[in-house]
Amino acid sequence: MPPVHSLSAPGSRIRRSRVLPTTVSLFPECPDDHSPKPGIAGRLTGDREAVFVTCDRKTVDAPVASNPGGSSSGCPTADCPPPSSASPDSQNRASGWTRDAAAAPHERAKARLVGIARLAASSPPALTRRKSEERPEYFVLPVKSILNRCDSKRVPFEWTINPYRGCEFACKYCYARYTHEYMELDGGEFEKKIFVKKDAALLLPGEVSRKYSYASERSGGTEAEHIAIGTATDPYQPAEREYGVTRACLVELAKREGLSVSLITKSNQIVRDIDVLKRIAERSDLAIDITITTLRPRLARLLEPRAPRPDLRLAAVKHLREAGLAVGVSASPLIPGITDRDGDLEAVAAAAREAGAQWFFSGVLFLMPSSAKQFLPFVREKFPRLAKQYEQWYAKNGYAPEEYRRKASERVARIRQKYGFRSRPWVEKKHTTPCAQLPLAWDAAAVAQQVERMQSCATG
Repeated sequence: MPPVHSLSAPGSRIRRSRVLPTTVSLFPECPDDHSPKPGIAGRLTGDREAVFVTCDRKTVDAPVASNPGGSSSGCPTADCPPPSSASPDSQNRASGWTRDAAAAPHERAKARLVGIARLAASSPPALTRRKSEERPEYFVLPVKSILNRCDSKRVPFEWTINPYRGCEFACKYCYARYTHEYMELDGGEFEKKIFVKKDAALLLPGEVSRKYSYASERSGGTEAEHIAIGTATDPYQPAEREYGVTRACLVELAKREGLSVSLITKSNQIVRDIDVLKRIAERSDLAIDITITTLRPRLARLLEPRAPRPDLRLAAVKHLREAGLAVGVSASPLIPGITDRDGDLEAVAAAAREAGAQWFFSGVLFLMPSSAKQFLPFVREKFPRLAKQYEQWYAKNGYAPEEYRRKASERVARIRQKYGFRSRPWVEKKHTTPCAQLPLAWDAAAVAQQVERMQSCATG
């Protein structure tokens, strides 16, 4: 397993910039911008990172005992992304959970760093062979959990794995920028400071044994819970070449049977791991999504500065399909006025079909405040004719108008019908609950679960 290198530098600290207040004209400040527990920004307890999140205009501490490894009340955590399909009527910049707690500048700016923010601040630099002055800073982040619970019913998965925090691809529209604010870092540093999760693969086997269920509640007990890889960071960003955290986690998953797993990436580097992906697919249900927002190379470079070219991603789709893996294409987000012109989305779908993609989907751009702070200035600079429209559409809400979203949905439906795509990631359910032997290490809960499975297998 590739090691994650760290330096013995206990005195080293991350150079951080203060999180600036949101632009008043676009994002009104929430009146209750201080924590009911002054001086505390988060707490590390149990086997997960507990942080304060803003929900219904109140800052609450996500409970651990009642919900180990999970989020609170459907609010987003760093690994559980807010779905763009959620109703915009009840979520807005002034009052919904899209108000990131870390974005409030007053008393939280003086708060003592604890929890994930404390761990990030004391994370030592990670050794790197890269010499370019444009490379990001890498840090080794010690974590106690890599399999993170996502309780929101608005997303089709129960668990997430994110091998890194931050992403070097630097996509201008990326919603996951808010995850850096949990660490009291500005969202603009999302691509500049990359955190490598130390010992992730060593933690994963025990967590799957303790936490994972082969009979999910949402399926009525008929299907395994789903693990989504890459919900808040690209698992195949350049850091993966050096640190190999993603592959190490996949190797552990390949040892299991009967899992339900999906992986999403913008990188053709994924073809490096075809061997281990095939081993996973032989024993579990695996779906792979490759994101391609446009076929225009210059536009792609503008929107996704350090991500591989669209043609390289299409080549990855072809290689993965030739290897017998289930692969689809995500054209999300559909960016109003930029990637939605006539014929563009259709061209992506046609190329995806030619490469062998089995499904295709796209959703309209959703902007959380931390993302809007980066994306709206980018629009004003590069697409000035669209600036007024964006400020009108996204000033009080993270969503485009309902009428635009409805037309986009209808357009995607027509595209799927034309090219014979499925509407969502799909894998033929060939795998059932595994008949595995008892683990050697004593774990009462895991043993009881395994015994129950073995009895079920014995009775047919």
